[in-house]
Amino acid sequence: MKPRAQITTAIVACLVLGTVALAQQGRGRRFRGGRGPAADRGQPPRRGVGRGRDERHAADREVIHFLLAHHDKITRRVKERPDGVETVTESDDPQIAAKIKEHVKWMDYRIREQKPIRRRDPLFAEIFKQTEKIDMQRTETADGVRVIETSDDPHVVRLIQAHAKVVSMFVKRGFAEAAKNHSVPRQVDPKIGKFTNPLIEKYGSVVNLPRAKQQPRDGSRIVVDVTQGGEPDALNPAIEKVARFTNIYRGAGAKPADVRIAVVLHGDATLNVLNPDAYAERFQTNENPNLDCLRELQRAGVEIYVCGQSLVRKDAQPADVAVVADVAVSGLTALVNLQSDGYAYMPLLK
Repeated sequence: MKPRAQITTAIVACLVLGTVALAQQGRGRRFRGGRGPAADRGQPPRRGVGRGRDERHAADREVIHFLLAHHDKITRRVKERPDGVETVTESDDPQIAAKIKEHVKWMDYRIREQKPIRRRDPLFAEIFKQTEKIDMQRTETADGVRVIETSDDPHVVRLIQAHAKVVSMFVKRGFAEAAKNHSVPRQVDPKIGKFTNPLIEKYGSVVNLPRAKQQPRDGSRIVVDVTQGGEPDALNPAIEKVARFTNIYRGAGAKPADVRIAVVLHGDATLNVLNPDAYAERFQTNENPNLDCLRELQRAGVEIYVCGQSLVRKDAQPADVAVVADVAVSGLTALVNLQSDGYAYMPLLK
């Protein structure tokens, strides 16, 4: 072949290959549902109506993409209220302002008709589960829309406020923010955080957790091994913990549970059970600061034992023990016997 013919053939081959490549590239974009102008604006490609999508999905998606592409021309003000939010979203551009109004109109429709959108995002999915609890009022302004969105449910109020913050981030960052998923605000039980004393009124407050795992069970038996001492003029913290255990079974779970609790005091806790006179003489105090809590425990049905061996070794006598406690031969025998009777062992050693 002559040189001129070779050059001509090469040019034709390049043109053909280039045309094929461009055609394939075009088919690839059309297959994904994209359009030239949308791609030029940096919008994600459109998709056809798929499973679970309604007749408005494609239109709403196009409006949303338009607003995201022009996010820098949108202004937004958010005012939180105790029951929700009040927002004003506007634009000086008439076309964008019209799209804002269109978007909010159809989002109002979706809330009322329970037609979810953006379900892949946990926050949006949760909001659409709560639509029956949301009241949405919209008023068109010259340049956009004012929306008041409220609820009587505290959890839904937090959802509304979280959603408003996310939409503000859409306005600020456009597609960069829309590409993210957003977490659901932690649901706060109104009872949680309020300490109560369901049985022992002055000691051992607890929090009610009705939906927590490992709820208190009826028929439980616990023997608490107390060896920890305390300051002579203050309640031994270990004794107050026993009050907390008692209150847990009475009111920390979904329902009260019957429990039998026994306490065995020995070691440094032995002298916590002395009667007022013996205690005052031993520690030079006006009273025994442990007795009031011990009396409350006794009234609640808690069995209280003190180790006789430790008592005598500390130069005290069984007669010095207050009536709230019984003297056991030893802490050892009390603990062994009670565990043989089915009591679960709970040490408070320090």
